[in-house]
Amino acid sequence: MARPRTPDKPARILQAAVKVFARKGYFAARVSEIAREAKVADGTIYLYFRNKEDILVSLFDRTMSEHILKGREELRCVRGVRASLQTIAEHHLRLLGGNRDLAVVFQVELRQSTKFMERFTASWLKDYLALVSQVIEEGQRDGTLRRDLPRGLLTKAFFGILDEMVTSWVLSRKRYDLGKEAAPVVDLLLRGAGASPARPDTRGRRG
Repeated sequence: MARPRTPDKPARILQAAVKVFARKGYFAARVSEIAREAKVADGTIYLYFRNKEDILVSLFDRTMSEHILKGREELRCVRGVRASLQTIAEHHLRLLGGNRDLAVVFQVELRQSTKFMERFTASWLKDYLALVSQVIEEGQRDGTLRRDLPRGLLTKAFFGILDEMVTSWVLSRKRYDLGKEAAPVVDLLLRGAGASPARPDTRGRRG
């Protein structure tokens, strides 16, 4: 009779994979190294995952499904476009800013393979952008955001800023709280980077 599987083993293996992939790189990493990091036998890995690629795919699937689910739950508790966008931005930046190894895997290792990028873009990234797009649509409807700009452009611009900020954080030697950058990102989207036209200086003039 087969022994019952321990429920937390797959999660432990994925956590170990994050560390190994970040340290060694996905292509150089070996399943045996993941097993050693997870403190399980090599064969135990194959009880839950077909191969190293399946481990990476499962890692993305689990992380993004939890990320999107939590994001939707948090959005139910806020009102207004600014608050909704800031909730998404904070969740995005704190998810990756709170786990440097995970950020390295998402920002670097994922992009080493066109196949992984295509899979990720067609599945979880599509769902994530749809979540952002709903908030953008609300903002265009209530006048918070310009209606003349394509919703897809605003959605991708918002995601692109967050994505680049995480990449810069990964590559930087500085250590700072990435989550605190959420408010300026939202402000940039809502107000733009252009300075308001200077008002004429009427001081000292007589009417």
